[in-house]
Amino acid sequence: MDSQKVSIVVLNELSEVLKKVPNATTETFLTTIKKAPAIFVAGMGRSGYMARAFTMRLMHLGLVAHFVGDTTTTTIKEGDLLIICSGSGETKSLVNFAEKATKLGAKLALVTINPESTIAKLAEAVVELQAPVVKTSQQRLSEGSQPLGNLFEQSLLLYLDICSTILMEELGESPESMMLRHTNLE
Repeated sequence: MDSQKVSIVVLNELSEVLKKVPNATTETFLTTIKKAPAIFVAGMGRSGYMARAFTMRLMHLGLVAHFVGDTTTTTIKEGDLLIICSGSGETKSLVNFAEKATKLGAKLALVTINPESTIAKLAEAVVELQAPVVKTSQQRLSEGSQPLGNLFEQSLLLYLDICSTILMEELGESPESMMLRHTNLE
């Protein structure tokens, strides 16, 4: 298989997914983040790794941010925000987190493929990434189309990095101020 051809297919797929997210959806998502006293981020599997990277960027931006499940994650309180990253929006543990957080009075945001999911129905901000999951060879869109949830997970990371860049500007942060919060125990 030609790696250059696959690269072009992957980049085109990512571009198509990201172009379909309306500006108003991103504005709502970012406003929800900026209003939260503390932000908790959750995801499982590869989506969880992307969510963890976003949590780090939120901390670099000077926001109070925790990844759910870390040993230092504190109590979620009324008015705080739980952001869930889940392709299906149906992962049982994440549904449980969403239900508990909303019961405690926390706000909920979801980044997903499935805007009709159980978690989406509880969320006040839902970002849909139209990134199909490819589970069989017959579903492949073209030569080089990616397997499983690759497209969602890559789109998720890029979308959240785009949000971090916008937040940097809106919060009056800079790469220099963010670097001051970067770990120095390396």
